[in-house]
Amino acid sequence: MEIVEGFGIGVAVVVVAILILFIRRALFTRSGGTIRLSVRVSTILDGRGWSPGFGRFVGDELRWYRMFSFALRPKRVLSREGLAVERRRLPEGQERMSMPAEWVILRCTSHHAPIEIAMARSTVTGFLSWLEAAPPGAVSPRLASQDWPAA
Repeated sequence: MEIVEGFGIGVAVVVVAILILFIRRALFTRSGGTIRLSVRVSTILDGRGWSPGFGRFVGDELRWYRMFSFALRPKRVLSREGLAVERRRLPEGQERMSMPAEWVILRCTSHHAPIEIAMARSTVTGFLSWLEAAPPGAVSPRLASQDWPAA
């Protein structure tokens, strides 16, 4: 009888953990401004170290949450102010097995350190648009240095 009770408790714990993961994901993705996004958390081995998750645009920040985590706080926060795309490339070698074929990898620089993020090709345009945008009344630092022709 003790074995059956222990097994039942174990199954209940696993079911509750899975429900928490799905409820957490549903809460974050229902409010809009959410994208599927992988972040390279380790560069020790070529083509490895990618962690799947999703990003939320909140004002001037892109908050990245791991897909399989119970944490309610983002694992990484990228500020639009110090973020710039350095290079764009397609997945190579081992990376092709860890992410969908239509994804693009962006190597970005920020105030803290370089970071690589991967997202769907269709999402890159929206991400770049958000990156170049400025709040109403302000001028984007990336656009301020360019000379625009007079209208």
